[in-house]
Amino acid sequence: MSHTLGLVEAVTRQRRAMLLALALAVAALWISIPMGRWQVGVFVAAGAGLGLVNHLLTEASLVRSVDAGDLLTRKQYALSSLVRLLGISLVAVALAVVFWPDGATVLVGLALFHTIALVLTGLPLLREIKNS
Repeated sequence: MSHTLGLVEAVTRQRRAMLLALALAVAALWISIPMGRWQVGVFVAAGAGLGLVNHLLTEASLVRSVDAGDLLTRKQYALSSLVRLLGISLVAVALAVVFWPDGATVLVGLALFHTIALVLTGLPLLREIKNS
């Protein structure tokens, strides 16, 4: 399977994550524009977008691995995650530094997306553990 097909499949499986990123972006802009701080809303939205990119790339990596039948070892998965997070973090920090101080809110958007995505992912798992 090609990398593109893995990403396409990941995108179709992650509608909830895409809706979350969209909701965060809309909320950030909705709150910041009337306050006269539209730049803050744009950077929070960009952070949510970066979080979504990370989420989709993670899913695509897992889809490709499972479809190929060669599951990653913990070390391979950790290295893959580290490289992906390093790339996303470098982009976020670069935006924060170049567009300081408003650009720093890109880190807020990234953190919000990951926190909410973790909760949305963790709740079904906790329910499943509780029921078993």
